Amino acid sequence: MKFLFLIARCRELGRVRTLLWELTLLWVVFITVAIIPLTGTAAASEIAPIVVEQVNNEVIITTALQPDQKLIDDLDSGLSKELVFYVDLFRHWHIWPDEFVLGKRIVRVLQSDPIKREYIGTSTEGNVRTIKRFKDLGSMVAWAMNVFDFKLTNVKALEADDYYIKVTVESNLKKLPPVIGYLLFFTPTKEFSLSKNSNLFRISGHDREAR
Repeated sequence: MKFLFLIARCRELGRVRTLLWELTLLWVVFITVAIIPLTGTAAASEIAPIVVEQVNNEVIITTALQPDQKLIDDLDSGLSKELVFYVDLFRHWHIWPDEFVLGKRIVRVLQSDPIKREYIGTSTEGNVRTIKRFKDLGSMVAWAMNVFDFKLTNVKALEADDYYIKVTVESNLKKLPPVIGYLLFFTPTKEFSLSKNSNLFRISGHDREAR
């Protein structure tokens, strides 16, 4: 009888553990839906038109990310964000696939503490890292979303041809509140990835070879 009692007890404990596991999964799904934006919401964010200039033999890029309200609200609530700008140069071919020439990356990390009213932005370009403090959320967002007069490359290193710039922006959750972060340890932090191409522009020089 004692043996049968132990078997029944084990089965009861197994059902309890299963119930607790199911409740935990339901809670995680609820938090995920509440905190992590759905893919469709990322469509509200977009990349502004890409302006390409050639100044003093340098290819200069200006563009910006136009964020959706969700991104701003997340920062205002204390969530940290990482924005990664990929600025890539492609050579345009009429017959063959376009050729990747070179690219650079800009990483912006945004941290806000709405209680202490602290807003800190970090920008990393290659080996150069810049840390800035802001008085309010709006000024930090305006700084982080803009890529202004970004020097990509010297035209002397390029062959005469038609080129275009492809800008890709990725948004990642950099830091979650401790409890939520523990529950969502298996959840990807990437929120969205957007890309946009500039118009074709000409690098002058010797005549290009026939293709």
